[in-house]
Amino acid sequence: MDIKLIPVGGGSRFTFPALPEKIQGKYGARYQSFDIISQGTVKIPKGTDVAEFTWNGVFFGESKRREPIVKGNSWKPPNDCVKTLKGFVENETVLNLIVTETWINVDVTISSFQPGPAGAYGNIEYAITFAQKKPLKLYTTNELRIAEFAKKTRPREDSGDSSEGGGAYTVVSGDTLWGIAAKMLGNGSKWTSIYDVNAGAIEEEAKKHGKKSSDHGHWIWPGEVLTIPG
Repeated sequence: MDIKLIPVGGGSRFTFPALPEKIQGKYGARYQSFDIISQGTVKIPKGTDVAEFTWNGVFFGESKRREPIVKGNSWKPPNDCVKTLKGFVENETVLNLIVTETWINVDVTISSFQPGPAGAYGNIEYAITFAQKKPLKLYTTNELRIAEFAKKTRPREDSGDSSEGGGAYTVVSGDTLWGIAAKMLGNGSKWTSIYDVNAGAIEEEAKKHGKKSSDHGHWIWPGEVLTIPG
């Protein structure tokens, strides 16, 4: 079994010299709660949370490189291992995480990396967490066929709060309809009104990204321009 990190955009691969005792994977469904008079609070699935993978491990020093747990052809000085992983973190590198002989083969970024020296052999212990990288694509106004519409709207330099509504909003990375409704309409629960006004465009964009549907507005992408109801 090997644990490999392959930069999606190209670059040097990294194979962990020693395997951890266990790898923890986290998956979860996102839910929205609705108060139903006759039934109480009902939770309805609304897409999935970002998957996470985490483990604790050791980069073994020179004097320990012959230990059975260390893969000889993958051994590197612990400081070099730390340098490589810190580079991935600082550059926000998208990586293909592969754990051979398992089902884990997913694009991720390193969300947490905590190394520290341990013992007298030059070992470095570490804790690392990977977060699944959801597919995102930025489009120009021409690609979205909204060039003429964009000229008629006031450019938004930031996504500052507003409770008056109206106008247009350009989606940025990390946005959700609930969050946009909270910023633009002063109440996240009004996200359905944004979806209803933009349903056609949202569903068309989801299909461009290979989705059967947007899952009622769960899937939105940076660059989309949404009409905000007044």
